[in-house]
Amino acid sequence: MAVEEAHRVVCRLDELLEARGMTLTALADEVGVTVVNLSILKNQRAKAIRFSTLTALCDVLGCQPGDLFAVE
Repeated sequence: MAVEEAHRVVCRLDELLEARGMTLTALADEVGVTVVNLSILKNQRAKAIRFSTLTALCDVLGCQPGDLFAVE
């Protein structure tokens, strides 16, 4: 069984929330996803994201995908 290679994509959700004075709960309500799912994303534990979720996050946060994610 192959060992899964760790990815280098990091989520900058904390920074975006802080800059906008927004809570994770408020973002979850506006995007229509659970706080748990956003927490998984925020804490670098997500393995994937749906384009519909990414689009909703960008719409609510007023950002582009490159503002939300970076490759380190």
